[in-house]
Amino acid sequence: MARTKLKKAEIEQLFARLAAALPEPKTELEYRDPFTLLVAVVLSAQSTDVGVNKATRSLFAEADTPAALAALGEAGVKRHIKTLGLFNSKARNVVELSRVIAEDYGGALPRDRAALEKLPGVGRKTANVVLNTAFGEPTIAVDTHIFRVANRTGLAPGKTVREVEDELTRIVPKAFARDAHHWLILHGRYTCKARKPDCPACRIADLCRFEEKTPATEA
Repeated sequence: MARTKLKKAEIEQLFARLAAALPEPKTELEYRDPFTLLVAVVLSAQSTDVGVNKATRSLFAEADTPAALAALGEAGVKRHIKTLGLFNSKARNVVELSRVIAEDYGGALPRDRAALEKLPGVGRKTANVVLNTAFGEPTIAVDTHIFRVANRTGLAPGKTVREVEDELTRIVPKAFARDAHHWLILHGRYTCKARKPDCPACRIADLCRFEEKTPATEA
């Protein structure tokens, strides 16, 4: 964990570099609309995006609306997602949230955080992903990648996910707020990896406060 925090000018530089490298970052989850994004995010808990995409390709080919997924039922959903961890509870949540959206919201995914978080299987992180990716709001869903990057670099140190989220929301420059979520996740997934961060290839290594950087010979 970083011992000191990045300064305002360094934070600006950090996001400017990430933005220059990837001007239009996108989620790696495959989806068709806000509703299918929500389903994909719910399925992604303790599963890789690659695994989720394999499952949702067949699932959405059979049912990709709230009414259709609710009608498919738990057994029908399980057929498609049985390769994913926690598939029993995920199938139950997908069917129930689909039913609620179909019956209570006319099949349209609510854009309200409180309403999203009331849906089965949807917590704050999932709501943040949907609000950001589907609706363009500057929310940040702190997963393990963002939590690690925020603490290692000194960008937004915090002991809890919520502490890191609140600090990122406070310090991310407005110009970068919309896409900060994706830049940080992708940076953590492919560069600032858990076991051996690829520091020699890192675009922000000189800004980073992490002291145990991976030497070039070990990258």
